[in-house]
Amino acid sequence: MLESRIINGVKVNGFNSKEDVINFAFANKGILVAVNAEKIINATDKTRQIINNNISYPDGIGAVMALNHKGYKHATKIPGCELWLDIVKSSYKDKSFYLIGGTEDTIQNTKTKLLEDFEGINIIGYRNGYIKTEEERLKLIEDIELKKPDIVFVAMGSPKQELLMQEMLEKHKAVYQGLGGSFDVYIGKVERAPEWWLKNNLEWAYRLFKQPTRIKRQIPLLKFLFLLKIGKL
Repeated sequence: MLESRIINGVKVNGFNSKEDVINFAFANKGILVAVNAEKIINATDKTRQIINNNISYPDGIGAVMALNHKGYKHATKIPGCELWLDIVKSSYKDKSFYLIGGTEDTIQNTKTKLLEDFEGINIIGYRNGYIKTEEERLKLIEDIELKKPDIVFVAMGSPKQELLMQEMLEKHKAVYQGLGGSFDVYIGKVERAPEWWLKNNLEWAYRLFKQPTRIKRQIPLLKFLFLLKIGKL
């Protein structure tokens, strides 16, 4: 039975592995939503509703720490930028895929690289993430309903990607996952932290080192850790 904890009103599921997430997603269909400390501390009524009504998983070490603090000791950090590729690896021979997100250059290169890395993968639709009109949005949802992909990846950033996926889910049941900037990481446009930083749960520090302007986004994390420590989350 899947265990979860409520942290600042946000439901965080305590998955033990990427395999557990994948199996649960295929069994239940729905939207996979990555949860980290930033999403927990900055949660609004709207984002809480999105997360709590779908399949959340601990994407950041902060979410894992919170689960541990709430008594769930077996939670594992599950980076979304790895999870989507594990979903592809486990199902590309018999599932169909639809890709949405990034610039036109990014989505074209993502499609090309997937076709190279996973011979025979069935990509039945794709488009960039710049949906500028209501007509474009409705046309995309209509295309999802028509083609009925098994898996839909949407790389547009939160909560925009989750809101779009919610609309698509209402028209067609499938496994959906929001990816943020994962397409750019996959094609090498954005560098991920080296292995040592990842193993020591310091990816956030590496990203701050590479992009000092992220300091404004890191400040709320100190508040998160303090509130967690004193039991206010």
